[in-house]
Amino acid sequence: MKKYFFFLLFIPFALNAQTHFGTVKAGIFSPSATETGFILGYEGGWRIDNNISVGWSVDWFNKNYVDKNYVTQLNEFYGPINSSLNELRAKTNLHSIPLTGVAEVYWPVAHRTKIYFTGSAGLEVLLIFYRNYDSPDNSTLKGAYDFCWRLGAGALYELGARSDVMFELAYHSSNPSWQYSVNDNGRTRVFERSYDMSGLLARIGLRFYF
Repeated sequence: MKKYFFFLLFIPFALNAQTHFGTVKAGIFSPSATETGFILGYEGGWRIDNNISVGWSVDWFNKNYVDKNYVTQLNEFYGPINSSLNELRAKTNLHSIPLTGVAEVYWPVAHRTKIYFTGSAGLEVLLIFYRNYDSPDNSTLKGAYDFCWRLGAGALYELGARSDVMFELAYHSSNPSWQYSVNDNGRTRVFERSYDMSGLLARIGLRFYF
């Protein structure tokens, strides 16, 4: 048991002994819940060797949109006579912040060029500014979260001894949600605001080693 304990203690020191890197990534993301938008991210980590790296990442995606699924729920409950008001109620400003651990595997394919496969998993946090049901001109802040994972592949080109440029395609999966009830004219209905953040993303990145 003691040897396993010392092995676990050794892991952080072993990682610190490797080459650190930081990567800035930017591109487009197309989640099911919203329209396509800009996504910005940062990835930090360690090169275990020339073929494997591990680390962490954080991304930010923001979109203003009308939640069509929510409009459909409201129209089914109240009828299409309030469709314009329901469109206003469904206006949403969403901030998505996935926080994940990342592992990447690389294969050289040409001089200074590698392809790689990447996988990550962690927690997706949503900050949602939505319209108050009774006062649709006012916005209310709500938080939601869910487990998320991501799989992708890309190509990396060595610009210099301590810098790379990269292009990446990936699939992201998560579905945060929350529920609330509405009382109107003696009727009570529980609505679920579900945000399917699953979709494809394409990014370019610049990586520095230190």
